[in-house]
Amino acid sequence: MRRIQIFDTTLRDGEQSPGCSMNIHEKLEMARQLERLGVDVIEAGFPIASPEDFESVQTIAREITGCRVAGLCRAVKGDVDCAWQALKDHPNPVLHIFLATSDIHLESKLHLTREEALEKVREMVAYAKSMCADVEFSAEDASRSDRDYLVQVFDAAQEAGASVLNIPDTVGYATPGEMEELVRYVKTHLKHPDQVILSVHCHNDLGMGVANSLAGMLGGAGQIECTVNGIGERAGNAALEEIVMAIKTRASAYQVQTGIDTRQIYRTSKLLSTVTGVPVPPNKAIVGANAFAHESGIHQHGIINNRLTYEIMSPESVGIYQSRIVLGKHSGRHAFEERLEQLGYRIPDSVLEQSFEKFKVLADHKKVVTDRDIEALVSSNHYQIPETYKLESFVVNSGTVISATAVVKLVKDGESKEHVARGEGPIDAAFKAIDRIVKQNFPLKNYSIQSVTEGEDALGEVVVKILREEETIVGRGLSTDIIEASIKAYLNAINKAIL
Repeated sequence: MRRIQIFDTTLRDGEQSPGCSMNIHEKLEMARQLERLGVDVIEAGFPIASPEDFESVQTIAREITGCRVAGLCRAVKGDVDCAWQALKDHPNPVLHIFLATSDIHLESKLHLTREEALEKVREMVAYAKSMCADVEFSAEDASRSDRDYLVQVFDAAQEAGASVLNIPDTVGYATPGEMEELVRYVKTHLKHPDQVILSVHCHNDLGMGVANSLAGMLGGAGQIECTVNGIGERAGNAALEEIVMAIKTRASAYQVQTGIDTRQIYRTSKLLSTVTGVPVPPNKAIVGANAFAHESGIHQHGIINNRLTYEIMSPESVGIYQSRIVLGKHSGRHAFEERLEQLGYRIPDSVLEQSFEKFKVLADHKKVVTDRDIEALVSSNHYQIPETYKLESFVVNSGTVISATAVVKLVKDGESKEHVARGEGPIDAAFKAIDRIVKQNFPLKNYSIQSVTEGEDALGEVVVKILREEETIVGRGLSTDIIEASIKAYLNAINKAIL
């Protein structure tokens, strides 16, 4: 069957989504997981955007060797130079150049004529090709561009050295029928269609990102650009997990395949949610909490008799495993490690040891530790940053007839520091006490709490977002005590902010 390349832009287009920013360490962890997932290309960032973006792309290019690594650049010499400096240490780098081709973008945004844009594409693709063997050119807003002009631009880009031509539905305007027809039109009108790979990059403004991507594939595209959990600008991008599982589940209909290890899908989705602090909606296809849940009696009866009655794919196929061993306070490290392997985790021994210690503490508070508990424990350990301030203890008093007060004691460089504060509630009081200790006041942008599992002894996961100038910093905390989880989350964010 025809092989479809998966170009993942979670770390570039996805990270541009409000609330989804990641630091260098988090991007690298995400890139390693994308490598395990089996994507063909990781678009690691937009190097010219900021020094941190440059460093992130450079770090990923040096660390990740199991797939190609791309950097985005405008059709500007400085952008191309910057992207190449970030990527040059990778064995198979990709310079990804874009320029808008629709009249509305050319006239209103770029103030270029069609002829000027065409010449710019020729010049910059050729310049990129002089440094990098693999160059992709994207015609921004291709779905609203004049088709004949679009083909003219693509021919020029290919002649200049582009090996991939991307046809984006930048604003999510196309319908599936239009997208399939557009890709087919480009493919049949190019001078040398067999010497280039066509790609599609579809946004989800009208909820058709995945449908348009699959339609473009049917029209002849050999590469699909997408993001984990569908994150991205505005309403997001086409979701990687939905595209891949549609191709796998309906293989007889599409007659194509990918190189994705689908058993890593849930793990990848969970990691991204943990890193960004953006929860996956329960009704999200493939990876949502309800994707394989059955409450209706009719559905339950069908599933008991034959899972195929209401499940067109198995949860195991995307890395969601049903526990057969009950883990509790009497469980040993071997059973714990085996469960981690079943869940798709590959973690260093130091993190494994920390996670096992936390598991034993949690098991003393809970009768049964679930897979979701374990995922939360490992995530909270694996993505810790150096703790400038560490929680030693706290005491909170609150009620309907007294003002909420909190006494918090933190440790920095071996020295304990304690402060007391009043607040509108126990968590507000605790946060104010922490602010007084660290002598910083980062505005709290968002606070959310959710139960990781069910029951009175459930783990609570708190996500806070604070502002450092214009940058949003995400902090996470985990505990069966929601106040402790809140304090840990706030400290996690502060420690990131003061790195």
